[in-house]
Amino acid sequence: MSLRAERKSLALLAALFLGAYYLPIGSPRFQWGLVEAARMLRDYARNHVVMCLLPALLIAGAISTFLKGEAVVRWLGAGARRLVSYAVASVSGAVLAVCSCSVLPLFAGIYSRGAGIGPATTFLYAGPAVNVLAVILTARILGVELGVARAVGAVVFSLVIGGSMSLIFRGSERERIAGIARSSPESPRGSRVDTIRSAALFLPLLAVLVFTNWGSGQGPSCPCGAGGDARWILPSLSAAVLLALLVAWKGVAWWKPLLLAVGTAVAAAVLPGGPTLPFGLALLGFAAVLGTTPGEPAGWLGESWAYARQILPLLFAGVLVAGFLLGRPGNEALVPSRWIADAVGGNSLRANLVAAVAGAFMYFATLTEVPILQGLIGAGMGRGPALALLLAGPALSLPSMLVIRSIIGTRKTLAYILMVVIMSTLSGVVFGAILE
Repeated sequence: MSLRAERKSLALLAALFLGAYYLPIGSPRFQWGLVEAARMLRDYARNHVVMCLLPALLIAGAISTFLKGEAVVRWLGAGARRLVSYAVASVSGAVLAVCSCSVLPLFAGIYSRGAGIGPATTFLYAGPAVNVLAVILTARILGVELGVARAVGAVVFSLVIGGSMSLIFRGSERERIAGIARSSPESPRGSRVDTIRSAALFLPLLAVLVFTNWGSGQGPSCPCGAGGDARWILPSLSAAVLLALLVAWKGVAWWKPLLLAVGTAVAAAVLPGGPTLPFGLALLGFAAVLGTTPGEPAGWLGESWAYARQILPLLFAGVLVAGFLLGRPGNEALVPSRWIADAVGGNSLRANLVAAVAGAFMYFATLTEVPILQGLIGAGMGRGPALALLLAGPALSLPSMLVIRSIIGTRKTLAYILMVVIMSTLSGVVFGAILE
């Protein structure tokens, strides 16, 4: 090991020792930060992992298994028509209505298959930010001006950030996509039918992700007009279609989906505590169906597991740190919430920057940013900083930053974060000045 590396190791060990030696165990705020970190991790596990993140991991695995690399390059690669690639990326992200953590596996899937950094980051931002329901809720609760500004800003941001990332990293992107093209085997002739079938699998799979979160606090009410157990009609039908296609096209034995359906129905009828546990058991059963079927289904499970190993530990670590520092929405942690509230009054550049940075590091579940901002505005937050937080918050969080870095590297991650924060800050300043 070199002398420079030895010095870094020594400095790190010294910092860890001093941190442990002076750990403020007796401080009530430190203790409350630990409690908030544990509670935030528990809430995240209960409300997001099973319903949102695990289906997203399955979709990411399906992208890597079934979606041909040349198809991704054709629609989202560096050589694709920009109008088409960015339109596809922004629309694809927007229709999912997922939070920043759930879009990460999908982003990793398309990026690893050859999507350019521009369309990929457009998709990454658009997923949680260009959310039609969130825009409507913002307009109804916080005012039409903020709702319209959020909608326009989110769409413009997704395209500008994607285009800027593509321009800044065009050299390294050409090398990366060329390497993917060299390492990907050519598709055999006569595979168009298989390609169409594989692509068709994504429709019911995406439907399961979207409909599962309708009416659960992560999306709109059930389109069938019912609540309670009735909202599971559409996810169940989508899952049935997916299993039928796997039996017909991918060699899954017919009795496996039948056994899975019966087991899920029994679990839903017997187990207490809502639908999360039965849905989680259904996902485990689906994983067993894939794992026991050789060929593409087993490969699908392997790809999903690879993304889970990469993403889940970083997300959990990020949630713990975010909970320890900032706490859950509406709850105190190590950093007093009044510091943020006091810093975002008025429409100064500093207030907008503080709002954008705070939004970028805090974790917001989908739609929760609206009632949080309602309380902050009532406490004196300016309209400009409110828009800055709305544009930075849903698209970024400390957990998502850690995962994005593991996917695209430090330089590209820093560029993405800086663009989101700077554009959110400037948008808040301009919006606040217009209102004044």
